[in-house]
Amino acid sequence: MDLFADGIHVRLRSRVHGTYLHADDDGIGVSLRPRGYDPPLAGVWRVHRVQRHGIDYVLLHGAAYGRYLALSPGEPAPRWCRGRRAVQRGYDDPEQDAVMWRPARTDGGRGDYVLMRHVYNGTLRANGRFRIWNNGVSIDEYFGTRSTMRHWVVEVVPPRQGPPPLPVPSTPNLGGCSILFWRCNKEEPEASRRRRIRYLRSDQPLNFGQANLPAFCFYGRSVLNLRTQVGIRANEGEVFGTRMCVQAGLYGRLTPLVTDLHHSEEPMNIVVYTAGAPDAEALVYPDADAQGP
Repeated sequence: MDLFADGIHVRLRSRVHGTYLHADDDGIGVSLRPRGYDPPLAGVWRVHRVQRHGIDYVLLHGAAYGRYLALSPGEPAPRWCRGRRAVQRGYDDPEQDAVMWRPARTDGGRGDYVLMRHVYNGTLRANGRFRIWNNGVSIDEYFGTRSTMRHWVVEVVPPRQGPPPLPVPSTPNLGGCSILFWRCNKEEPEASRRRRIRYLRSDQPLNFGQANLPAFCFYGRSVLNLRTQVGIRANEGEVFGTRMCVQAGLYGRLTPLVTDLHHSEEPMNIVVYTAGAPDAEALVYPDADAQGP
């Protein structure tokens, strides 16, 4: 547990493959990817420590999408993977077991490798020892230490000074449409899909469980376009001075939103900050490009 200090950013590297635990851009799956795989922040996780009934637990939420690493108890692992499915999901209940982990060193405290033991059942496992094309991650219904497929190396990701630049929208042809809405007949089908965005200002009580919150429908995945829409509506038109955090679930911690959105059409909860304000300057951004081990 000493490797998982509250609030730090980490990567989890498979001992066998040398690839990293990655939050997939569908907003649900997790997989093994090389370091720097696009978007680089999808391979970075932030530690969220909680205590329940006197026991310490580690939760991990993705630096790209804010969603939590979890067990999906009702779903078997994908084909060629062992155990149950590992997923991303929101943290919606303080008694929610699916997102709770109890890491342990493989040799009682002296080794370089960690077991990510799920509180409910099993251990986080890389797959594909003999099928190298298999980049799946699952939760093996077994707590043993012998298989190196369950061994992970924890790499700490340092913070960077200030937020990174937001990615430019990737759709090449605007077709004469307003960049504010980024929707027209010539766009890719993804841009015609919409999700509901609910938002609060950072100086308001953080409670997305209340009714009648301000909201709007947003098309596409561009975080740059989302900042424009949010800045116009919630920040008195101060678009370039707007910063955003996403909250995945009512008990999820805030994650700075600097990566294009995942593909899921699930509603998103956004907290709006103004650049230069003390609470905005206190936001922590991991340096995904920093050279590590």
